[in-house]
Amino acid sequence: MTKRFYLTGFMTSGKSTIGPILANVLGWDFYDLDKSIEEEYNKTIVEIFDEFGEEKFRKIENEFLTRYSKLDEVVIALGGGTIASDENIELMQKTGKIIYLRATPEMIYKRIKNKTDRPLFRDLVLSGNKPEDFIKRITDLLSKREKYYNKADIILDTDNRPVGITVDKLAKLVKRYIYE
Repeated sequence: MTKRFYLTGFMTSGKSTIGPILANVLGWDFYDLDKSIEEEYNKTIVEIFDEFGEEKFRKIENEFLTRYSKLDEVVIALGGGTIASDENIELMQKTGKIIYLRATPEMIYKRIKNKTDRPLFRDLVLSGNKPEDFIKRITDLLSKREKYYNKADIILDTDNRPVGITVDKLAKLVKRYIYE
């Protein structure tokens, strides 16, 4: 019987949107790892990256993941890169089920092209780079993370699909793990 679901996927794949709705459908609690870190540090993820660097941020992220992995009946939205760690994968596989919300590089680009709150893409947004530059960086990073994302128990495409339909489909898929 599963008591925890971890939502993973590239930034803007829908984790923070779908997560609270799924948790509500299940009657569970919802936690967004990035938002929790921001609240505790009283800084944005961009500010934390700038001040401490990515390596320190990943350690903080692991501490929060470890904390939330001890809670029952929770849906946890991970940061886009949380899963790209063998330690984090092992923890999630031992304590719950992983759901990969998959989006294509082109869809990710459409969703991210004007956002300055994404540390790994902020420079491209601010410098007004071409769509091809964005899509290449997205594709490169996605290909590095794909081996981790593909370890998920459930993989669900989110491109061009209304949130309600995605949540309905996901709720049906996760219920088999809750009542197994």
